[in-house]
Amino acid sequence: MQKIDYKSDIIQPDIINDLLDKKVDNSKVDDILNKALKLKGLDLDESAELMNVTDEETAEKIFKAAKKVKEIIYGNRIVLFAPLYAANVCTNNCLYCGFRRDNNSIVRRVLTPDEVAEEAKAIMNLGHKRIVLLTGEDYAATGLDYLEECIQKIYDAKVFNGEIRRINVNIAPLSVEDFKRLDSFGIGTYQLFQETYNEEVYKYVHPAGKKANYRWRLEAMDRALEAGMHDVGIGPLFGLTDYRFETLATLMHSHHLDAKFGVGPHTISVPRIEPAKGVTFSENPPEKIDEFTFKKIVAVLRLSVPYTGIILSTRETPALRKELCDLGASQISAESRVNPGGYSVHKETDSQFTMSDNRTLDEVVRALLKDGYTPSFCTACYRKGRIGKDFMDLAKPGLIKQFCQPNAVSTLAEYLYDYASEETKKEGLKFIEQQIANTENPRVQSQLTDMIAKVAAGERDVYN
Repeated sequence: MQKIDYKSDIIQPDIINDLLDKKVDNSKVDDILNKALKLKGLDLDESAELMNVTDEETAEKIFKAAKKVKEIIYGNRIVLFAPLYAANVCTNNCLYCGFRRDNNSIVRRVLTPDEVAEEAKAIMNLGHKRIVLLTGEDYAATGLDYLEECIQKIYDAKVFNGEIRRINVNIAPLSVEDFKRLDSFGIGTYQLFQETYNEEVYKYVHPAGKKANYRWRLEAMDRALEAGMHDVGIGPLFGLTDYRFETLATLMHSHHLDAKFGVGPHTISVPRIEPAKGVTFSENPPEKIDEFTFKKIVAVLRLSVPYTGIILSTRETPALRKELCDLGASQISAESRVNPGGYSVHKETDSQFTMSDNRTLDEVVRALLKDGYTPSFCTACYRKGRIGKDFMDLAKPGLIKQFCQPNAVSTLAEYLYDYASEETKKEGLKFIEQQIANTENPRVQSQLTDMIAKVAAGERDVYN
C-alpha cells in the first residue's frame, strides 16, 4: 500500500500514473471488496486495482459489492432534482460545450431575476422541491449581485403547496471573499466540475477565457471550504481523457478535501460528453466511455467514498440510469430543461447538451417505485443543520439513513397527493404502506406513520 500525503497537493499525477501502470492482481479484489463492505472506503491504490479490472466476472463482484454498500448507506431512496439554467452566455471557449463563446449557432439569453422566478414556479408545479441553479461563466453578466437577486426571488416564489426548499449552485469559481458572500445567500451545495484533471488535456480543451487557468479551477473547492462553505460537489467530464486517470484523480481530490478540511465532497457528478448544437468536438469525443466502463466507474466511486452522493443527469438513457442507481448513484435529475427559459419563458434558446432521458417527473417517479426505490424530494438536512462535517459523521458509518428514509417517504407522500397522476398516486400510496410495514424499528415505524398521517391531512414540509 502506497502512503500518500493528500495534503501536499490536490492532484499528484505521477502517483496516479504509477498506479495505473501496475498490472491488475485479481487475487486482491476479494480483500478490497470485503474492506469496502465494512464502509471503510478505499485507499487510492485499492481503487486503482478495481479500476484496472477488465474481465466481466470480476467486474460483477465489484458491481455486487457496490450495490450492497449503496443499500447500507442510502437504503432504497433516490433523491430527485431539476436544473435551472439562468443564462447561456459564456466568456470561455470550451471545445466540448454548447455554450462555448465561439458557438454562433445558438441563441444567447440571460433571464431576468423575475424570469428565473417564473422558471422556478414552473419547476415547482412539476413537483420538485430542490434545484441546481446554473449559468454560463460570465462574471459580468451573471455575477453575485445577479445571483443573489435570483436566489432570493426563487425562495420567495410560491405556488399551490409548492416551493423550492433547497438551491444548489453550479457557477464559475470565486475568490475566498466571494465564496463567503455566496454562502450568505442560503444555498445548499456549491458544485463545480474540473472537467478533466489531466492538466495538458485541460489546457487544450479550454483555450480561452478565465476557465483556461487550470489551478484557479482546481483550487476552487479549497477556497470554498476556507470561506466557511459546508458542502461542495465535484466531478470530471468523462470522454476527454483516460477514464481511469479521471476517476482516480476525482478520488484523490476527494481524499485531499477530507484530509485537509475533514469534509469530503458532498456529491460527485459523473457526466459524459453528449452532442451539442454547433460543437463538432462533442460529436466525437477523444475517449468515449462505453456502458460497461461507465458502470465500473460508478461502482468504484461508490465503494471508494461510500458517504458521497453520486449524481446522474438526463444525459443518460432511462435503462442505463436504472442500472447505475443499482450500482451507486443516489441523486438524479428529472424532466430537465438545459436551456434558459426551458420550463416557462419559452424564449428561443438552445441546450447545453443533448438529453437521452426525456420522461416527465411523474414517469420517473412511477418507474422508481416499480423498481423498488423511494423517490425522495427531501431537503431536511440543511434546515436541521446536518451539513458539512456533521453530515459526514452520520454518512460515513451509514447512520444518515435513519433520518433520510422517513423524510424521503414523507416527501414522496407530498408529491403523490399534490402532483402525481392517478396511476402514480395509486402505486405510490401502496408503496408507502409497504415501507411502513417493513420498517423494523418500532420507534421509526411509529414516527413514519405519524408523518404520513399529517401529510394526508394536508400538512406539508413534514420532516425530522
